[in-house]
Amino acid sequence: MRGLEHHTAVINGITVHYVEQGQGPLLILCHGFPHTWYSWHRQIGPLAEAGWRVVVPDMRGMGQTEMPLEKEAYDCHQTAGDLAALVTHLGAEQAVFAGLDFGIFAIFDLAHLHPEKVRAIIALENPHYPDRPHITPLDEAAEWAKDHFVHIEYFKEPGVADADLAAAPRDFLTRVFHALSGDYHYLDVWKHPPGTTYLDALPQAPPFPWTWMTQAEMDAIVADYEKSGFTGGLNWYRAMDIRWHQRAPWRGQKTQAPYYFIGSEEDVDLEAWHGDDPIAEIHDHHADVRRIEMLPKAGHLIQLERSDDVTRLMREFLSELA
Repeated sequence: MRGLEHHTAVINGITVHYVEQGQGPLLILCHGFPHTWYSWHRQIGPLAEAGWRVVVPDMRGMGQTEMPLEKEAYDCHQTAGDLAALVTHLGAEQAVFAGLDFGIFAIFDLAHLHPEKVRAIIALENPHYPDRPHITPLDEAAEWAKDHFVHIEYFKEPGVADADLAAAPRDFLTRVFHALSGDYHYLDVWKHPPGTTYLDALPQAPPFPWTWMTQAEMDAIVADYEKSGFTGGLNWYRAMDIRWHQRAPWRGQKTQAPYYFIGSEEDVDLEAWHGDDPIAEIHDHHADVRRIEMLPKAGHLIQLERSDDVTRLMREFLSELA
């Protein structure tokens, strides 16, 4: 990873770690949970070589970025505010944003709260908000959890999941990465009864190397979570209802920036959390949809499972914008 620079700066009131490579217009890549900036490491170099200034932050509370302990610090205004302030810190007026999972939801919030900062959106796996207008996310998870294990319900109470996951970070991360991939059907964890711990619900993972990930790559992610613990990432879940209420003023409104989507045919979020026909509903949420691409034989961790295809498509999208 030659040419990659690590930076730490106080941005939006917290200490943020980010990596940077390349020169040109600004491209910011945002990860989800339980990931770090490193989940994008295969894309950074090729996108920089294509003429972009690629910046990848550790999102609030994860990796080497500061972890506020209260869930209220993970609301729309703070998480989207981190991205807006990062653009300003980098001396730019706007950026192309790409994201997955909580990363893309923060980008959607940014596109509504600070649209002038968003040159374009590249969404991976999560095409739009998963919010239901009639029920909050945590209430919905609680309803599901009456019948079977649901990780959102397990994460809800402070201290429980934090301690369980921090006691076995390598075991948890290895199992959950495997379970979220196309090598396993994630919703099989729902076959476990209420009260099951996440580690007991997750399948055993095969030994490394996997076809799409090496031991060294997993080591890099584990190392950060061994230091930070998981409370920051879990707070993104605990603040889901807060963000749901905050989105009321723009619920039903469309983003206006050019929009691109890359999904995979075996993604659990597309299967379970985005409605009956999430791809068809993209146009209901975004006004300027440019391209929609679906990749086979991959699960939720698409930029790792299908790295070359994701990089190729992103370069195509960015070339169109340029």
